[in-house]
Amino acid sequence: MTTLPASIEQALHSDLLAQRSPAWLQIDAALALAGAGGCLAHYGLGGLRIGAPAALQAAFLEGLLPLVESPLLIRSVELSGERAADLHFHAHGDQSWVVLLDVTAERNESRLVQQKAYEMTLMQEKEAQLNRRLEAANDALRAAHRELEASRAALQRAHDRLSQGLKEAADYVRSMLPSPMSRPFDIDWRFLPSTQLGGDSFGYHWIDERAFALYLLDVCGHGIGPSLLSVAVLDTLRSGSLPNVDLRDPAQVMAGLNRIYRMEEHYDLYFTLWYGVYAPAARRLEYAAAGHPPALLIPAGGAQGAQQLASRGAPIGTVAHGAWRTESVDVAQRSSLYLLSDGAFEILRPDGTMLPFDAFVDVVCSLETAHAGSALDRLLAFIREQGGAREPDDDLSIVRFAF
Repeated sequence: MTTLPASIEQALHSDLLAQRSPAWLQIDAALALAGAGGCLAHYGLGGLRIGAPAALQAAFLEGLLPLVESPLLIRSVELSGERAADLHFHAHGDQSWVVLLDVTAERNESRLVQQKAYEMTLMQEKEAQLNRRLEAANDALRAAHRELEASRAALQRAHDRLSQGLKEAADYVRSMLPSPMSRPFDIDWRFLPSTQLGGDSFGYHWIDERAFALYLLDVCGHGIGPSLLSVAVLDTLRSGSLPNVDLRDPAQVMAGLNRIYRMEEHYDLYFTLWYGVYAPAARRLEYAAAGHPPALLIPAGGAQGAQQLASRGAPIGTVAHGAWRTESVDVAQRSSLYLLSDGAFEILRPDGTMLPFDAFVDVVCSLETAHAGSALDRLLAFIREQGGAREPDDDLSIVRFAF
């Protein structure tokens, strides 16, 4: 058997025609439309006029008629309505027949394949670019690693030099602090520097045979700058080099320092200060404070509590024309006076709370009452216990005067 049975051939033919939506155009020798049929509306050809020029009604025929060869197949021609059709041209006598078969599905599938191929190519190019960038980043990382390895020793040497410089600066600051005294007053102190070089310093000396100066200052910030300013102020007070200032008047001392150490002329650094002058003959203490914590005057035994010696006044260097006032207090026999930096009582405890200042004052008074060992050593142990294992965040200075 060399051919399909007629029924099968007819069935296949019917399926093909149903899928392809065939339509046809009959064109005469004058290139006018002589007839049309099939699924014309499917291709946007529903309004054809018999007898009118064919090319004017079906633009895809322009330039193809009259036929030069027959049969002629033009594949996948774009028509209206986003349709695509294969155009089959056949000459029959002096007429031309054009058969349109829908290939929109094939056209779309081909476009999809082309799009996938384009996306794959684009993805491969992006992958190649990414690989090139990764390789360049790896090269840069390896070069940076080599540079870091090469500079490690130099960085360590620089760190060692800086650490040594800070240690020498701290030692220098400590060497400027006065030695404890036992006559005519009992004076002792504890100084605990923080992990960073800070700006605490203190001192005491005779102004003349009738007046004894005692003071503690705290420069803002940490580092060599605040430390050097602290030493400079300490030297100014110790040498008494404040022109036109009566060193026995604390308010004048504050104003004189403020004229010299303006913060805009000292890298925006300023400092707090408590300054007092004690007259032993009269047992009278005159004092002033510039933004500094109050001193604590504790009567003999500590049982009566502490008198907080504070006065109003801005930190030195922060205002152009500050006003400080000298206060005075009588000092009873066997009284104790504590000068403090804020690092002594601003203690951050392990639970995140801060020790209240009044609670700190109560502890100082209770230690004065106990008489067991050095009150300063016991106070320092209490402060360390409150802070837990943490290193201090600020310098800690405590000076105790026993009159």
